[in-house]
Amino acid sequence: MTSYKVEQLPSPLNVLGEGPHWCIQRQSLYYNDIYGGTIHRYDYAENKTYTASVDGYPVISFIIPVKNNPTRFIIGTGRKITLVEWDGKASKASFVETVGEVEFDLLDNRFNDAKTDSKGRFYGGTMRLEEKGDIFEARLGTFYRYDAKSKNFVVLKEKIGVSNGLCWNKEGNLFYYIDSCDLDVKEYHVDAEGNLSKERVVYDFSFNGERPPFVPDGMTIDQAGCIYVATFGGSTVYKIDPSTGKVVLEIKIPAEQVTSVAFGGPQLDELFVTTAAKEFKSPQPPPAGALFRVTGMGAVGTPMYDVEL
Repeated sequence: MTSYKVEQLPSPLNVLGEGPHWCIQRQSLYYNDIYGGTIHRYDYAENKTYTASVDGYPVISFIIPVKNNPTRFIIGTGRKITLVEWDGKASKASFVETVGEVEFDLLDNRFNDAKTDSKGRFYGGTMRLEEKGDIFEARLGTFYRYDAKSKNFVVLKEKIGVSNGLCWNKEGNLFYYIDSCDLDVKEYHVDAEGNLSKERVVYDFSFNGERPPFVPDGMTIDQAGCIYVATFGGSTVYKIDPSTGKVVLEIKIPAEQVTSVAFGGPQLDELFVTTAAKEFKSPQPPPAGALFRVTGMGAVGTPMYDVEL
């Protein structure tokens, strides 16, 4: 049995912490508070978290560093990808430009989780705003790849409930994806252009067809190909081997609403975990909303990539 240690890091208690992205160059973890409207940088060497807001953007759904530009990032703002400038320390980041926008006719949608592949291509999906009703009622989301050359969004999947966890294996030929409303993790084959095929469910979280008391949320992957799935409402990160469809390890987090995970640290062997303090079904006492780190798992993650614009 693998032993592991969970510790709370110095960080604000987020309303809805999300989107952890480990930047190797800066040895920092970037993440965001969706409904706190802030972006964060956890500085590994300093063991300190810096926080910034962006005027006019109260909801920020992801943050990804821009390649070869250490002070620029893309963030998700509603149905837009927005370019901002931030030195990683100041309490304000500044708007630069709108990179792209989707779903002009679906004003109650917003971007949710997003990541880039090893070629620096953006992948991200949308969902209907939570306050508009039960997330299981409407499947108005779409999953996209953004083509920076043509400045177009390529539709990869439609009728998404809540577009969430996404990751690629080390070789880049397999892609894993979570629509939280499907309560499962799907695997796809990826071609050189970034298109998906051969859909396969690798893990189903429902019990005998019944909904579990949580939904699968963000996800990451290690070099051996095991995926790590955060459970919103489940206080757990599940390590799953897609080749066998079995849970290898259950990592217990001292917050109920576990939102996402990312490997980081100098050796990429530490798992950073974001959580949420927002009350969806029941009050969430501290340390809900904190950033956590899991060590001692004996696993090494795959690197995350900056976006190419």
